[in-house]
Amino acid sequence: MEKVVKSDAEWRAQLSPEEFRVLRQAGTERPYTGEYVGTKTVGVYSCRACGAELFRSEAKFESHCGWPSFFEPSESEAVTLHEDDSLGMRRVEVRCARCDSHLGHVFHGEGYPTPTDDRYCINSVSLTLRPAE
Repeated sequence: MEKVVKSDAEWRAQLSPEEFRVLRQAGTERPYTGEYVGTKTVGVYSCRACGAELFRSEAKFESHCGWPSFFEPSESEAVTLHEDDSLGMRRVEVRCARCDSHLGHVFHGEGYPTPTDDRYCINSVSLTLRPAE
């Protein structure tokens, strides 16, 4: 996979202020405000910054946490995981493997009835949904 590397100025020219805040500055959108929270559309979720495929609708589930949730990425190499000790807690940050943009966090062992017991809690503003044809 070819990496996408851009300066902050290039990202700012491409992304909206909210997209830049979340994707490039590891921000978080407010819960229950994102466009994909309740979406049931069949398709592929890609990185809004670089277009890399990240998740498929088949892995999306209702977690009632306020953000779109997936139990696995579309491919194991699609995302990278990083320790995140910000906000006084230990979490695992999820980033796009292609452009290193912040997507959200992953949580394990919460007891959801999914094949992996993982919850990839992803900001809608980090994603673009391409509906299946």
